[in-house]
Amino acid sequence: MNENIIGRGYEIKRLEKFYNSPKSEFITIYGRRRVGKTYLINQFFKDRFAFDASGIIDGSKEAQFYSFYDSLTKYGYEGEQPKNWFEMFSALSKLLEKQTKNERKVVFIDEIPCFDTPKSDFVKSLGYFWNSFAAKRNDILLIVCGSATSWIVSKIIDSRGGLHNRTTGDIYLQQFTLAETEEYLKHNNFGWPRQLIAETYMVLGGIPYYLSLLDNKETLAANIDRLYFSETGELRREYQRLYKSLFSNADPYMKIIETLGKTKSGLTRTEISDATKLPQNGRLTKMLDDLQHSGMIRCFYGKSRGKVKKRDAYYQLMDLFSIFHLTFGGKPTSPTFWQDRAMTPTLNTWCGLSFERICFVHIEQIRKALGLSRIALEYYSWRSRGAEPKAQIDLIIERADKIINICEIKYATGEYAISRQDDLDMRNRIEAFRAESGTRCGLIPTWITTCGLKEGMYSSEIQYRVTLDDLFWNNKQ
Repeated sequence: MNENIIGRGYEIKRLEKFYNSPKSEFITIYGRRRVGKTYLINQFFKDRFAFDASGIIDGSKEAQFYSFYDSLTKYGYEGEQPKNWFEMFSALSKLLEKQTKNERKVVFIDEIPCFDTPKSDFVKSLGYFWNSFAAKRNDILLIVCGSATSWIVSKIIDSRGGLHNRTTGDIYLQQFTLAETEEYLKHNNFGWPRQLIAETYMVLGGIPYYLSLLDNKETLAANIDRLYFSETGELRREYQRLYKSLFSNADPYMKIIETLGKTKSGLTRTEISDATKLPQNGRLTKMLDDLQHSGMIRCFYGKSRGKVKKRDAYYQLMDLFSIFHLTFGGKPTSPTFWQDRAMTPTLNTWCGLSFERICFVHIEQIRKALGLSRIALEYYSWRSRGAEPKAQIDLIIERADKIINICEIKYATGEYAISRQDDLDMRNRIEAFRAESGTRCGLIPTWITTCGLKEGMYSSEIQYRVTLDDLFWNNKQ
């Protein structure tokens, strides 16, 4: 049943649990565009659907309505065409009642945000279907799915109307880890070493659809040129499509993303407002929340003396494909740009930033490599408010045993040699953090590199080290 699914072990176990449940279940599955939501459901259930329908991206109200009705007829509905969504879900109820008794009835509604056109009462009708019919039975497995994560969260998971507290399970489908990406590429006959897999991840993230476009007969550089830098590249216009699939009014969201794409350390809400000219009000708060729910950005609170306030939170861009696009897209380039690229300051900065973001996606792997699997901890980035020169720390791991790992993240194609300046910078950052945070914990320098540290004067006392190989540990087995 699951032989075509790479990774997704945790999600498969949850789907099996919901399918074998003795009661009706209402499940949401959501995540960014192209992460594999529909593929997972179709491969897992195959021909076991009692009903499935899919919304039409950018379709009209009439097109959405007809799409659902057409699916009803394909599953055997013979009644008249419903006049509204309440009648449509009533027709679905009648269809399900006629099907074999004591058999699990899987109802899958894909791209569900598309059905919710203005003044359509779609959500109210869905709520009525669940409350008046499905929830009273023990044989329905209702699965709703969509890329517009903010819609799923606000209209269903956190609904204040008829669907309030009605979902019985949620699956947030995230991108592949490095280990899952390696497994996927090996399954598709790519013999690439881990350094090359990491570079693939830096460009495409762990997005299964993007990975499926790679050709194992080409080099990675040739693949990137074909997919992104050629005029007909399948990913050349993906950036715009990505955000338009996530948000009905994508422009202000893209403005936030493009602003965050210009900074490594992140920006506060006030700084975002100043840079984008978006007012500091509830709408900006909602947009930042929506981007977090979608996995595009993350929010963290740096430590400082006194109470930490929400307005002091920092936001960082996390989506690797967006970072790649904002760094290299929209510029005059040749169709062999990536194959012809030379080591430039822009490329070096992008490599460092992307590798840092990969580390944040693989915190559990870093935790295991440092022997912290059983210790409670929190992690965040930090930038000073008063130190001169300004100091920032890539990653701080604050542990329950009163030890704090001050992590420096470095991308290199070989062993990294810690220079005298690196050592001085680390000492200055530690002292700036100690002064501003007021911590009494032990502060331990920790280095995360691709190929390890080259032994020398400044590396001999570094006990805590993490390498790229450590990030390939599969924490989902």
